[in-house]
Amino acid sequence: MKQLLSLLILLLSFCGQANAQVSFGSSKKLNEGWRFLRIDSTWNINETLRNGERRQGQEPDMKDSDYDDSRWRRVTLPHDWSVELPMSPDKGSCQGYLPGGIGWYRTTLPKNLTENYDVQSYFIYFEGVYNYSEVYLNGHLLGRRPSGFASFLYDMTPYLRNGKDNVLAVRVNHSQEADSRWYTGSGIYRNVWLITAPKVHLAQWGTAYRLKSMTGSKAEVEVDVETTDERKAKSPLTMQAVIELSDARGQIVAKTTTSIGSQEKKTVKLTVKNPHAWTLDRPYLYTLTTRLNNGDKSVVKAGLRTLQFSPDKGFALNGQWMKVKGVCVHDDAGILGTAVPAEVWRRRVKELKHIGVNALRMSHNPHAPELYEICDEEGMLVMDEASDEWEFPKRKWLKGWNQGRPGFEGTYTYFEEWIERDVADMVRRDRCHPCIFLWSIGNEVDYPNDPYSHPVLDGDGTGFTQPMYGGYKPEQPHAERIGRIAQRLAAVVKGIDTSRPTTGALAGVVMSNETAYPEAIDVVGYNYTESRYAEDHKKFPKRIIYGSENRHDLAAWKAVRDNQHIFGQFLWTGIDYLGESGTWPARGSSAGILDLAGQRKPNGWYRASLWSEKPMCYIGTYSIGTGNGRFGRGNRRSFVSTYADDTWNYHEGDSVRVVCYTNAESAHLLLNGKPLDSAFRRDLQTGVLYCNVKYEPGILRCEADNGAAYELYTSGQPVALRMTTDSTAHVFVEVVDAEGRVVKNADHEVTLTVRGARLLGMENGNIMDCTAAGRQQKNRLRVYGGRLVGYLQSSRSEEVTVRATSPFLQSAALTFICNNSSL
Repeated sequence: MKQLLSLLILLLSFCGQANAQVSFGSSKKLNEGWRFLRIDSTWNINETLRNGERRQGQEPDMKDSDYDDSRWRRVTLPHDWSVELPMSPDKGSCQGYLPGGIGWYRTTLPKNLTENYDVQSYFIYFEGVYNYSEVYLNGHLLGRRPSGFASFLYDMTPYLRNGKDNVLAVRVNHSQEADSRWYTGSGIYRNVWLITAPKVHLAQWGTAYRLKSMTGSKAEVEVDVETTDERKAKSPLTMQAVIELSDARGQIVAKTTTSIGSQEKKTVKLTVKNPHAWTLDRPYLYTLTTRLNNGDKSVVKAGLRTLQFSPDKGFALNGQWMKVKGVCVHDDAGILGTAVPAEVWRRRVKELKHIGVNALRMSHNPHAPELYEICDEEGMLVMDEASDEWEFPKRKWLKGWNQGRPGFEGTYTYFEEWIERDVADMVRRDRCHPCIFLWSIGNEVDYPNDPYSHPVLDGDGTGFTQPMYGGYKPEQPHAERIGRIAQRLAAVVKGIDTSRPTTGALAGVVMSNETAYPEAIDVVGYNYTESRYAEDHKKFPKRIIYGSENRHDLAAWKAVRDNQHIFGQFLWTGIDYLGESGTWPARGSSAGILDLAGQRKPNGWYRASLWSEKPMCYIGTYSIGTGNGRFGRGNRRSFVSTYADDTWNYHEGDSVRVVCYTNAESAHLLLNGKPLDSAFRRDLQTGVLYCNVKYEPGILRCEADNGAAYELYTSGQPVALRMTTDSTAHVFVEVVDAEGRVVKNADHEVTLTVRGARLLGMENGNIMDCTAAGRQQKNRLRVYGGRLVGYLQSSRSEEVTVRATSPFLQSAALTFICNNSSL
């Protein structure tokens, strides 16, 4: 592929929805009925994994079926125990000053599980456990998985007891508390599924699809069908498989039948007439059903689209050349930690799309399966990413980002043993999603002298955008190792899926250019290295380049917008996240265009002015003068902010700067219905319109020449709470004045009382509010910017009543049907 000026990829992909994304059997969530105990003691992880033994007396036999867990806490999965605990300055800032530890989970499987024991097989499927998990059934070890991001499945059949209780126990060891550069959470933080299947069934993640050709009138598709035989007696057995593709109305548009052995992989062809393309504006999804004549089947959603990559023209989706407007995202959602309901992710994805975002980078690990399904359904491209760390550890900051001495715990401890399987499992699990257009084998593994070194570092430092930590250090690992590992991991991906290009996010581009790394991958990501776009395009004319991690400033975007060969960028980040915190008491990073509560920040409006194709307009304000303030040192009269709040409460006569973020050419202001004499000027560095006005209370309105408008108002004293809901997972609480206007400088503490659902937590989006961390008082929280969000969860659609109260404010109440079935 690298030898071609253009990479044309014709692809039919499918996203797992039924069958717990394992593509076989009958599945049921096993999220309820668990008991949990956290242990503060630590243990030698390598000894546990490699020897499978523990010292006598270190822990009780919690894996055994007769162990008494009646005094343990009852929990519902997904569950992240770290975010439930208080922040502490003696914990690592990389993990948001939150603890890890060791945890045990136990549950008793359904009584009727073994009724068809002789003809059925039974599996347990975990979407994600952080980390170093060990799974036991009735005291028998089913398996271990050190990765906290991998999904994995175990066969329980050999150890099930007919007519007796069957107890599943899971040990989770996150005693290396500072093992990641960002917050990971701890525990069984994703869904768990119970899978029942015939002894001969479709293989786990064994279905694959290739689009051989597509026109407006016809699509030719190859479908791989793979079976697995769990029988003890392996006598030959021939099955019949029926493969059907149905459109969005349920009408079958393609069908074929084939015979297949009980342990075989076979390829069949489907012809689809007048195919519908999966696009970002209209993400059309078919349904693919594969049935065996013994009753096993797989039902998945299907999307049809083409990808094209060119070193000169960039990227095209379905033949349309476009710019990728991407953001990086981590797994957490503030107070929810990493146990995030699908409804929360859907709201976030929709808000990002409203801003103009069209791609997510799964930083820096495979995410929850539900997020990929949401991106399939909403029309959002995805770069899937395998890992942040290879054979050596990275710096993990403990006392604030880039502060003090770092730690060096990390996932490198199991790299050699597990990385190929972890990469393969990512590709096999996720390859059926139409949203995925890139496979990333790693992020920033090439920091200069961290630890890899190369003679090129003895130069003058030209072209380096990351710290070099000195010149060439021959005693440290040579950078050539990076290239060899990249070749190895890219081969793993290509051995499974050749329909998408491989990529990697390079931090030290100048050094990596001296290795085989860029040539090992199909598409090369540059992190914060816009300065080399033109030079490297000339030096490596066949290289396809994009920004894999980028700043929010206009110059970084213009480097994409104004260069045809650069197909896109991924902002760091799309959403604020826990961990990678500043100094105490920061909970996390505020680098996002959405806050921890999923609310659009001012810089999100600024980004919409650059990326949105719909008319938009926003105005923010700040007092101007000298001194130290939110925007740093210096004269604010010369500063044009891309992070100005939409507030209009000052002292009468104050000098106020008004900034306008719009994709219109011009705009004008009205104050209390009267045009202002102050005319907007455009700041060349940011592209922002700005002017200075004298404050007077009332309504400040901005009208753009594209028809968009935005209003600010002077709010009065807070008098009441107002509450709304989207009838899924969210209730939105605001502090309002007598006119119903949000009081954005309010900081009242609000208490939520809920009937008919679980209150998972409350989030105000304030990265510096450590009272928002921990769930000891999860029903009370101060508003920030006059707002907060409450998260609900219900096991079925039912009537829910929520009441919000705060001292000296009128309360609010809502009764609605909660359509949240994430359990």
